[in-house]
Amino acid sequence: MTVSALECRSVSKIFGGVLAVDDVSLTVPSGSVSALIGPNGAGKTTLFNVTTNLFAPTSGEVSFFGKNVAGLSSHHIAALGVIRTFQTARVFPGMTTIENILSGAHLHVRTSVASQMLWSRTARQEERCLTEKADALLDMIGLGHARDVAATDLPIGAQKLVEVVRALMAKPKLLLLDEPAAGLNDRETAELAVFLRAICDAGTSIIVVEHNMSLVMDVADLVFVLDAGRLIASGAPQDIQRDPKVIEAYLSRPEGQIA
Repeated sequence: MTVSALECRSVSKIFGGVLAVDDVSLTVPSGSVSALIGPNGAGKTTLFNVTTNLFAPTSGEVSFFGKNVAGLSSHHIAALGVIRTFQTARVFPGMTTIENILSGAHLHVRTSVASQMLWSRTARQEERCLTEKADALLDMIGLGHARDVAATDLPIGAQKLVEVVRALMAKPKLLLLDEPAAGLNDRETAELAVFLRAICDAGTSIIVVEHNMSLVMDVADLVFVLDAGRLIASGAPQDIQRDPKVIEAYLSRPEGQIA
């Protein structure tokens, strides 16, 4: 029996009397790309924050790969193989692009601190392997030329891609991406879709919060739709395109098409 990558059971979150997430239950199958969509203020990022315990749920339960994460710190959740990015690009200042990406591998560094300080043969070998992997990923997203550029000097869209690659260096089992296409042009968005499918095909489950419907329709196996904190629809992208509740609440397009 395959264990779900993520399961939310009757999850709610209240901020100062405002019900931001309202009794949401959903299951994300492992080995899939799932998308969470909805209008601004629908509760998408709040649900992301609750699932990763950045905010504790007011009620309900969240589990990753069958493990209830109530009370777990962000570090412990990351140790389960759950890695996320944020809506606003968050590259580390004072570091180059390659250094930003290599920082994502810290959970899996095997050599001891002493070995690294002494720059032992084992430490050098591990550093070389990690750097080769980081360079290969940079080439895949078309940023190999920017490896030694200060990450904060990159365009916002490129910084978002650096975040995705940095997250991959942590070897996630489940990757949570908050608006990864923000700041990307149409060509870059299409390339990102291909990249995300390749990540999934290599064994990493993915959930994206996204406003870019082109990316969602190209990459998602399953789409969840929030409106005013409630889950109003879920299903395959082609079904979501035709769902009257989605059209009315989110898209407001009488022809019923998602462009």
